[in-house]
Amino acid sequence: MKAQSSFSLLSFLALVLLQWSHSYINICNSLSIKEATIQDFQTAFDQNQLTSRQLVEFYLNEIEKLNPRLKGVIEVNPDALYLADKADREKKAKLPCSLSRLHGIPILLKDNIATKDKLNTTAGSFALLGSVAPRDAGVAMKLRKAGAIILGKASLSEWSMFRSSRAPNGWSARGGKGKNPYVLSADPCGSSSGPAISVASNMVAVSLGTETDGSILCPSAFNSVVGIKPTVGLTSRAGVIPISPRQDTIGPICRTVTDAVHVLDAIVGFDYNDARATRIASRYIPQGGYTQFLKANGLKGKRLGIVRDPFFMFSNKIVKQTFKRHFQTLRQNGAILVDNLEIANINVILDGTLSGEVTAMLAEFKISLNAYLKELVASPVRSLAEAIAFNKKNSDVEMIEEYGQEMFLASEATNGIGGAEKKAMRRLTNLTRNGFEKVMIDSKLDALVSVGADMSSVLAIGGFPGITVPAGYDSKGLPIGICFGGLRGFEPKLIEIAYGFEHATKIRKPPTFLP
Repeated sequence: MKAQSSFSLLSFLALVLLQWSHSYINICNSLSIKEATIQDFQTAFDQNQLTSRQLVEFYLNEIEKLNPRLKGVIEVNPDALYLADKADREKKAKLPCSLSRLHGIPILLKDNIATKDKLNTTAGSFALLGSVAPRDAGVAMKLRKAGAIILGKASLSEWSMFRSSRAPNGWSARGGKGKNPYVLSADPCGSSSGPAISVASNMVAVSLGTETDGSILCPSAFNSVVGIKPTVGLTSRAGVIPISPRQDTIGPICRTVTDAVHVLDAIVGFDYNDARATRIASRYIPQGGYTQFLKANGLKGKRLGIVRDPFFMFSNKIVKQTFKRHFQTLRQNGAILVDNLEIANINVILDGTLSGEVTAMLAEFKISLNAYLKELVASPVRSLAEAIAFNKKNSDVEMIEEYGQEMFLASEATNGIGGAEKKAMRRLTNLTRNGFEKVMIDSKLDALVSVGADMSSVLAIGGFPGITVPAGYDSKGLPIGICFGGLRGFEPKLIEIAYGFEHATKIRKPPTFLP
C-alpha cells in the first residue's frame, strides 16, 4: 500500500509536470515568442496568455541552448525570475507602474553598462571581474523605472575594441568569440556584438548597446537587426565604461524599429550624473516622445542624400541590385533622392588617424576611464596603468601575446588634453562643419543614406544620430543593412524614414545558423 501511494504521487507529479510543459510549449508556440515584439508581449500579458516569468524562462532556455555556440550573452542575472515574479504581481494588482510599455519585458545590457546588482560590469575583461559600481548606469535606472527586467549582460568586443586593434570583432577574454547567427563563420562586427547577436537569435527581444564609432550601427547591420545610435547626450553615459565623452552614446538594438523606439523613449532625458551633455541634448526630445513618429507614410516628402563615392561603389552584384531596388522603393513611397552628392574630405574623415579622431580618443580614454575606475566601490584595478599591469600579469587569459594591448599603451602615454589633442579636435570640428553639416544644410536633407555602418565615422565625430535597418541578404546569406543618418536632434525624421522603409520592405528574416 505504501509503495502504491508513493507510485501514485510520482505519477501525479509527472502528470502535472507534463501538463505544465505542454501548456508552456503551447503558450510559446501560439504566441510565437520567437520574433515577437514588445506589443505582442504586452497584449499577451493583458489577455493572460503569457506571464513575465514564462517569458524569462523561455529566454533563459534559449540562452542555455544557443549561447554556448553564439557567445552573445556573457552573464545571466540570478535575480531574473524574482524580478519577473515581481512584475507579474504588479501586473495582477494593476499598479500604475505596470502600464509602461517595457513593464515585464526582459532586456540585455552590453557588459560595459553598470548595474548595482549581482551582475558584473567588466567590458569583457577579467581585470574588472568583481568590481562594484556605486549605482546603476543612468540608462539602467530609467529601464528599471519603466519596469523592464534586466535579464543579464551581453558580450562585446573587449573594452569596446579599445584595447587592441588586433583582436577580432566580438571577442573578449570573459565571453569568448561571438558568432554571427546567420553565418557562424562570418563577422558579427563590434563592439556591441553581443546585444545584436542575442536579439537576432531570439535569446532576447530587447537590448542596449553603446557606440563611439560604429559599435551599434555595424553589429546591427551585420546581424539583421535595428540599431539606433542617438545624438550624443540624448541618453546618459553615466555608469558606462567610457572611451570618449565627445562621441560615446547608448542606444537600443531590437528586431523592429517600433521596439527600438519604445526603448529609446524610456532611456532618453536628463541625468544629474551626466548633467552637461544630457541637459544640452534634452532640448531635442519632442513633447509626447518618439512613438508618434512611427508613421507608415514616413518616407513621403523626405529628402534623402546619396553619396555614391564611397558609400555605393559596389563590386558585389547582389548588393548593387539590392540597393538599386531600395532606391526605387524609397522613391515609390514618396522620398526625394538627392543623388551624386559629395562630402568634402570624406577620405580623411573615414581615416581616424588622418582626421585626428584617434589622437583625441586616446587622450580622452585615459582621462575618462581613470575617472570611472576611481568612482567604483571596489575594483581589482583603479587606473588604466593598473589595467595594463593586470593584462601583462594575466597574459594567458587576456590573450595579450596574441592580440596585444597597443591602444591601451598609446593611451597611457598621453598626458591630458594638450596641443596635439586640441588641434585634432579643431580638425574634427572643421571636417564636420565643412563636410556632413554643409551637405545636409545646403541640400536641405532630412537624412543621408549609406550601407550598414559605412558612414559611422561621419556621424561619430560630430555626435550625430543614425538608424540602421535590415535591407537584405547576400548570396552567402549574410545580412545587409541600410543606414539613415542626420544632424543632431534629427531622431524624429530618422524614425519616420526608418519605419517607412521597414514598413515598405518587411525584409528581415530569422537567422539561418549556416556554418
